[in-house]
Amino acid sequence: MVIAIPDENAGTASVAERRAWRRRMSIPVLVALLAAAIVASATIGATDVSFNGAFKAVGQALGWETGATLRDRVVLFDIRLPRTVMGIMVGAGLAMAGAMMQGLFRNPLADPALIGISAGAALAAVSVIVLIAGAGLALPAWLVPHLLPVSAFFGSLVVTTALYSVATRAGRTSVATMLLAGIAFAALAMALTGLIVFHSDDTQLRDFTFWNMGSLGGATWTRVAGIAPFVLMTVLALPFIGNGLNALLLGEAEAFHMGYSPERLKRWIVVLAAAATGAAVAGAGVIGFVGIVVPHILRQVLGADNRLLLPASALLGAALLIFADILSRLLVAPAELPIGIITAVIGAPVFISILLRRRSVIDI
Repeated sequence: MVIAIPDENAGTASVAERRAWRRRMSIPVLVALLAAAIVASATIGATDVSFNGAFKAVGQALGWETGATLRDRVVLFDIRLPRTVMGIMVGAGLAMAGAMMQGLFRNPLADPALIGISAGAALAAVSVIVLIAGAGLALPAWLVPHLLPVSAFFGSLVVTTALYSVATRAGRTSVATMLLAGIAFAALAMALTGLIVFHSDDTQLRDFTFWNMGSLGGATWTRVAGIAPFVLMTVLALPFIGNGLNALLLGEAEAFHMGYSPERLKRWIVVLAAAATGAAVAGAGVIGFVGIVVPHILRQVLGADNRLLLPASALLGAALLIFADILSRLLVAPAELPIGIITAVIGAPVFISILLRRRSVIDI
C-alpha cells in the first residue's frame, strides 16, 4: 500500500491536513527509526557481529535456534545489549525531561543540562561515589545498583525545586531568571563537585573525568536495572502529564477549571523531570543538548500537543543517543570518544539557531 504525502502546493491540502498526516505517521516512523538504531548498535563496533550472527544468538537465547558462536553471544549479551538498553533509557529520559521542563516553563530554552539539573545530579552521584569509597563502607549487595540513581535523583530534585522557586513569582515564571539561576546553580554544583574530586584518588579522578563527558561504555545489566525504575516511572506518567501540560498552556486558571490542580501538577512535573535526569546522569554521566534539541525539533514538526510530543520525544531521544554512541565507537576505533562530545557537536548549532530565532523576544 502506497501512502501519499499531501502536496503542500495543492489547494486542497491545508496546513491542518499536513500536520494531521505528520502526527499520524510520527510514532510509527520513530519506532522504525529506533528499531534501526537498536540493530545497528547491536551489530556495529570494534568487533562486528553480523545480522545473521545476532539473530542466531537471540534465537538461541529464546530456544528457537542453535548454532550461534560463543563470541557472538558474549559480545551481544554482555557488551552490546546492556549498552543499547542503557542508551535507550538515557536518551529517552533526557528527552522526556527536556520536553517536560520546556512545557512547564513554556520556553524551548529549558534543558536539564543547560539550567543546572544535570550538574546537581552529578554532584550528588560523585559525592556518594567518593565519600562512600573513602569511608570504606560495606554496603548490602541489593543496595549497590540503586545507590547511584537514587542519589542522582535527589540531587536533580533539589536543583529543580530550587530553580522553580527562584524563577517563579506570583504564579509567573521568568525565563531570564530561570536561565541566569540555572547558570548559577550549575556553576555552584560544578565547584562543589570539583572540591570533592580534588580529594579523590587517581583512579576515581580518571573515572570521573571520562564519566563527566558522558559515556555508555560502563553499561552492565546491573546498572540498567538500577536506573530502569526511574525511567519507567516517567514513561508510565506521560499520558497524565501530557494532558496536564496542555491544560497549563491555556493558563493556570483555565487548567484549574478543567479539573487540574496547577500546583500539584507542577510538583509532579518537577519530580518526574528530576527522576528522568537523575537516572540518565547516573547511567551515562553528563550528556548535554539531547533534552533541548529533540523536543524542539518535534515541536516544529508535530505541534505543541504534549500528549504526542512527550512519547515522540522519548522515542527520538533514544534513537538519537544510540546513533551518537555508534559514532563515538567508530570515529576513533578501537578507542571511544565521550558521547557528550558527539551530542554537543550536534546540539550546539541547533541551540544557537533557537537563540537566533528568539532573540527578539528574549529579554535578559
